[in-house]
Amino acid sequence: MLHLLLFCVLLIFCWPLALLALVLYPIVWLLLLPFRIVGIAVHGVLALVAAVIFLPARLIRSIA
Repeated sequence: MLHLLLFCVLLIFCWPLALLALVLYPIVWLLLLPFRIVGIAVHGVLALVAAVIFLPARLIRSIA
């Protein structure tokens, strides 16, 4: 909601810049999408590595 309010304020004060932002936003979103996907994949791999590393400690703790 805040972004919409800021866009409306920008539209009132400088409409060419607001229209440029409106056009460029989807393009920038598409350009940044691969980095977001890589970040999700790296987060998953690091979580898997952490789970494998901490598995012996969790097993010992559950036995004792």
